[in-house]
Amino acid sequence: MRTFIYSFLITFILGSYGCSIPKNVINPIRDTPSQYRGVVQTDTTSIGNILVKDFFATKTIQRLIDSAIERNIDLQIAIKNIDAANLLLKRAKMGNLPQLNLQVTASSNRPSDNSLNGLSASQFLKTTHVEDYNANLALSWEADIWGKISKQKEASYATYLQSAEAKKAVQTRIVATVATSFYRLLLLDEQLSIAKRNLALSDSTLKMVSKQFEVGQVTSLAVEQTEAQLLKASQLIPQITQEISIQENALSELTGRFPTAIERSETLAQLEISTQLAVGIPSIMLAIRPDVKSVELGLKIANAKVGVANASLYPSLTISASAGVNSFKASNWFNVPASLFGIVGGGITQPIFNRKELKTQFELAKVEREKSVLLFRQVVIQAVVEVSNEQSKLENLKTEFGIAQNRVRTLKSAVKNADLLFKSGMANYLEVITAQSNLLQGELDLAGLKTAQLNASVELYRALGGGWQ
Repeated sequence: MRTFIYSFLITFILGSYGCSIPKNVINPIRDTPSQYRGVVQTDTTSIGNILVKDFFATKTIQRLIDSAIERNIDLQIAIKNIDAANLLLKRAKMGNLPQLNLQVTASSNRPSDNSLNGLSASQFLKTTHVEDYNANLALSWEADIWGKISKQKEASYATYLQSAEAKKAVQTRIVATVATSFYRLLLLDEQLSIAKRNLALSDSTLKMVSKQFEVGQVTSLAVEQTEAQLLKASQLIPQITQEISIQENALSELTGRFPTAIERSETLAQLEISTQLAVGIPSIMLAIRPDVKSVELGLKIANAKVGVANASLYPSLTISASAGVNSFKASNWFNVPASLFGIVGGGITQPIFNRKELKTQFELAKVEREKSVLLFRQVVIQAVVEVSNEQSKLENLKTEFGIAQNRVRTLKSAVKNADLLFKSGMANYLEVITAQSNLLQGELDLAGLKTAQLNASVELYRALGGGWQ
């Protein structure tokens, strides 16, 4: 009979309010391209799957990355977020378990002698006060008929996974930043070396011009302009030295240390640029890239919240039970079975006056889910665009670097010829200074282009989801 009544009430309430369970949103991105723009490739291999230690062959970078992963503050905070999400997940997993509470009470009540309770106690219990001793276990359990608890567990689990993906995303960013910062440091070392070579060359030219001035072959203007060229080269050295110190401090901060010198046994010229960087296909990238996975999990969380909000509109069935011992005398408190008592009950709760508020929350949850779908699509498009940009950048930088190499070779020959012609009196000092200045700028440009290629390869690795393995 009780089961029939419960079923009737639920059916009546559902028929009255016309609730319906919304469908889940699954795979809202169905038009992912099969290839990246400008890339004709059938192989699904991607550098995003390569381990960090295998992608970065330089031992110094490997040590810096290991130190950053172990000591970086942002990464440690991300790990603590995972711990917090894990605790919330464990709590959510206990949502289907009944609540069990132990309560022990003892009280003494002295009613008025002129009250009904006082007269009754005096007449029947032969006492002026009434004692009550109670110990009971109370159990309460909500039946998960509409999946509210299961949806809460689903949201908590997705939140836990999302925190793990957030940690991976932080790590990929740190790995890429450490690598590019180290390449920047090697670039500054190369710029300092170029500036010192140019300074020595300018000093040699100044000595030659000074001797020609002494014998009257050139004017004092030639000496002054050559000296100005020497001072310009000298000015670069303290500037680059300062930038090296700042870059070392930045790397120290990334690796969780106070400012210190960064050991480096390699030079920029010794580093090789890989010409074979497989990008695979977009679907592979989307499956491993942490920020995309995080947004996808955010969509699952939003979907679960829609289910929770929807279930709040339905009636909830709660079953409760209480059992224990009770006595008016302490001596009979645990006199079993005389002091035993038990209560079992069940109830259905259906929101009525606050139904409009719950309905609004349900609609808001659906809007948030729609926003999550749009955000997911936006992040997917951005991820594909990033890979395409870095791939295009690598190809064009490779071409530009080849041109810059030829230019530097030409400028080196020009400086040598200008020096020989100047010594033989067939070229003036301005031609020598111009050739030296052009070579300085050409060598700086060449070093910058090589660093840009190295950085682009790192960014392509990160864009493809590499860096957290």
